[in-house]
Amino acid sequence: MHSLTVDLDHRSYPIHIGTNLLERADLLLPALEQKKTAIVTNTTVAPLYLDRLRKALEGEGIESIPVILPDGEQFKNWETLNLIYDALLGNRCERSSTIIALGGGVIGDISGFAAATYQRGVPFIQIPTTLLAQVDSSVGGKTAINHPLGKNMIGAFHQPKLVLADIDTLNTLPERELKAGIAEIIKYGLIRDLPFFEWLEKNMEGLLGRNSEMLSYAIARSCENKALVVARDERESGERALLNLGHTFGHAIENGMGYGNWLHGEAVAAGTVLAAKLSLGLGMLNAAGLERITQLFKRAGLPTVAPDIGVERYLQLMELDKKVEGGKMRFVVLEKIGQACVKSDISLKTLSRILEAHG
Repeated sequence: MHSLTVDLDHRSYPIHIGTNLLERADLLLPALEQKKTAIVTNTTVAPLYLDRLRKALEGEGIESIPVILPDGEQFKNWETLNLIYDALLGNRCERSSTIIALGGGVIGDISGFAAATYQRGVPFIQIPTTLLAQVDSSVGGKTAINHPLGKNMIGAFHQPKLVLADIDTLNTLPERELKAGIAEIIKYGLIRDLPFFEWLEKNMEGLLGRNSEMLSYAIARSCENKALVVARDERESGERALLNLGHTFGHAIENGMGYGNWLHGEAVAAGTVLAAKLSLGLGMLNAAGLERITQLFKRAGLPTVAPDIGVERYLQLMELDKKVEGGKMRFVVLEKIGQACVKSDISLKTLSRILEAHG
């Protein structure tokens, strides 16, 4: 097991990464304020891992209430959120009852938002079961639900008490979901970790082949990168914005194509290539860098061409993105591989040119 800490003073918390961790209820005990929990999961994950987790908790005298939600990004909304509230209220959960998120990014986001808002805030634990959630969404305290006009537009910052990433859960992860998680792994190399990007270029086939040592290293390295950024900028007032590389374009793709049709990581991959092309157009990233980025995403089996939803539709959706500030869209762009910055003075003419030629 590899452990690291997200350093937020008195709200610091550990991330445990390893195998057979679902049975390690002893790791959860320090994060529990009382012996009553609600496990939020979905119809896909529940048959695989819910009983194992509940049995481990019961062995430590912990009561667990299962809350099983429908699976899919399209269910990350108010209606599904209310199912969690119904279960918490119906079972008389208190302010010291802990919510455990068992699943991928959607479960983590919606469970975290329920935890942030139920009785004005209750503790929660992240047990991510997808690669994308293990390397990104489970760490950092961003919680949210979607709105028809925009992704993650309604949410709160609410840090977990603990993140438990059991790599064994990736054995049942569909190939498409595994590749989607790799998109977020590549992001860390692009924005701040050139040696990691170079490691990914050498070891991509091993990751796709689910080599446990390589996966463990990539997850730990990604979490270390994110933990350092979050510790310095918890609420995204500066450096943390760099973690959104490709996301302004990517969120527009997810929304424009209909939530759930493109996986988040797929949209981020295509969005990152667009961001790299924008960087090149601004005279920052060079052509060789763009080619390296495009080829690595291709080797990961991820899309490098964004869908054609129309320039006007892209601009409309991006203008609704939560990263808009002072009426101006903000984009994370690359000065070079391993070094990123935020630009908000990009003209609509430049954006339109990139989007028109996105293929």
